[in-house]
Amino acid sequence: MTSILFLCVANSARSQLGEGLARRMFPGFRIQSAGSRPSRVNPHAIEALAERGIDASTHISKPVSDIDPATVDLVITLCAEEVCPAFLGRAERLHWPIPDPASDDPALTPEDLRARFRAARDEIARRLEALGRERNWGS
Repeated sequence: MTSILFLCVANSARSQLGEGLARRMFPGFRIQSAGSRPSRVNPHAIEALAERGIDASTHISKPVSDIDPATVDLVITLCAEEVCPAFLGRAERLHWPIPDPASDDPALTPEDLRARFRAARDEIARRLEALGRERNWGS
């Protein structure tokens, strides 16, 4: 079995999107996500995944310290403008710098935020599809 860990800072947006998408795309794989400063799963991430028929309503934000390095074959870090959490272990690493769709900018409307989450979701999905083709993982 292949195991993938998605990492970002809060484990609330990008890594949750990655976890939800990868679970759908690679059934039978062990898929996890975590962050260096976990908070809560962003409702826009749950909504963006729901638009793809993926239920993330039970996802929780988890600290990277809860992940056993022995259970991970591949780590995908998704941080762009911030420092990604370190992951100790022998896992292969990929870095996909994707801008954080979450924002406290009061000028952004709820629809602006939805659009940002959809863009992040679609970019992560595109990269996962390419990775699956490259590694003959099927979907």
